[in-house]
Amino acid sequence: MTKRLFAATLFAATAFALPALAQEQEESAQGDVSVTIYQNNQALVQDIRNLNIGRGRTRIEFPDVSAQIRPATLSFNADGTAIVEQNFDFDLLTPQKLMEKAIGQTVTLVRTNPATGTELREQAEILSTAGGVVVRIGDRIEVLRDDGLPVRVIFDGVPTNLRARPTLSVTLESNRSGTRPASIRYLTPGLGWSSDYVAMYDEGRGTVDMQGWVTLTNNTGTTFQNADTLLVAGNPSVRGSGPRPDMVRPGTETAERERLGDFYLYPIEGRTTIANAQTKQVSFLDVQGVPARRVYSIGSGWLASDEDFRPASSAISFNSSSDGGLGDALPAGTVRFYQRDAQGNPQFIGENGIGHTPMGSTLSLRTGNAFDVFMQAEVENRQVITSAEYARSARYRVFEDGELVREVKVDHAVDYYRTTMRYTFTNAKPEPVEVELTQGGLDRGWWGRDFRVVSEDMAGEQINFGTRLYRVTVPANGERVVRVTYESRF
Repeated sequence: MTKRLFAATLFAATAFALPALAQEQEESAQGDVSVTIYQNNQALVQDIRNLNIGRGRTRIEFPDVSAQIRPATLSFNADGTAIVEQNFDFDLLTPQKLMEKAIGQTVTLVRTNPATGTELREQAEILSTAGGVVVRIGDRIEVLRDDGLPVRVIFDGVPTNLRARPTLSVTLESNRSGTRPASIRYLTPGLGWSSDYVAMYDEGRGTVDMQGWVTLTNNTGTTFQNADTLLVAGNPSVRGSGPRPDMVRPGTETAERERLGDFYLYPIEGRTTIANAQTKQVSFLDVQGVPARRVYSIGSGWLASDEDFRPASSAISFNSSSDGGLGDALPAGTVRFYQRDAQGNPQFIGENGIGHTPMGSTLSLRTGNAFDVFMQAEVENRQVITSAEYARSARYRVFEDGELVREVKVDHAVDYYRTTMRYTFTNAKPEPVEVELTQGGLDRGWWGRDFRVVSEDMAGEQINFGTRLYRVTVPANGERVVRVTYESRF
């Protein structure tokens, strides 16, 4: 029997035997639901229901909880009660489960002749469901298969250990009887959110319009009805998780929104229903005219000689400050850039990801390689310079009975190298461009920190001990050569 027929057969069987289930599942037993959703596919669900709880020991059921509930995280609270035991019934009523639970039992197979409409009913014992459904009909063994005849299965009832909905049951000890609020709180995977940004870049004006979207995804197996929803930007530590690296220069401004410890909160306005197997999008950021610029950059390693020209990296730079920037803290997500063509139609020009970004941060997000801007780095000249001085270094000391008895020193000559790097830039654009060139590899540890820049065609900026930055303006439809000479011990 093929998977297609198997699924169709069991679906028909379930619908035939239990016609009221669909209507029942539309009604939720949930009460006042609050959902706090994190970006690591975790959510905190709080559900308050008014329940009639009897005196003494009693069993209370909570249907419509998440099918992926983490039972160990459950917290129950009701006035005058103490929890004795809890159980989570996750064996849900599905066509597959219904067939599995019927192994060894007798069901009714109904085959309909498509030509005459005549129904043939036979009693069949379910023998196995491994890889297909094997049944015994009278004295013969048969595998249900796709033979072109519509087949459905009729069950006498639903097994007691199958649930139509995910259900949590708790055994309570109550000191009184009566109706009162009972709350449950638990963590569940399967309910998460992500942020996406749509950025319209205007190169002529040097601005970007940014819209931020929150995307909610529910794969818990349960719909959360009319829920008060709160989103948390940040990843609370759970087992197996780690920090996510970001790609920004962090800011130092505090965003004007509620914080909880080290996290920012993004409430969804009004209550919303988060349906199972649904993706929902909500806007949380809409800012126009933020100053932005295109940045071309390329790097070179120490003594690197490129065999050919390499394209510069193209990025768009902006900031999230309150003064002239986006003016908000940005949850981790993907920024997609668009730019209008000559007809005014937005066209996609690239995307990149950001980590959790505090307000006031400077971002430079790479969108791809430049088409018209290239660079080639070459070692143009390298020679050895022998120093006339010697370096005296204490190699080791000898102590006896705690006293220094002798000190061994070694004299050695120091060789220096003079290296001239040549960087050739080309630009096929009809306007000049600025390229940020970073020369790396200048820091070789304590023994090699005596390096000097003895000449350079343009002033560089020492970013750190190992990296020097040059902002090179390349003329329109032209090229430019930059030479820098270093003296170093390596």
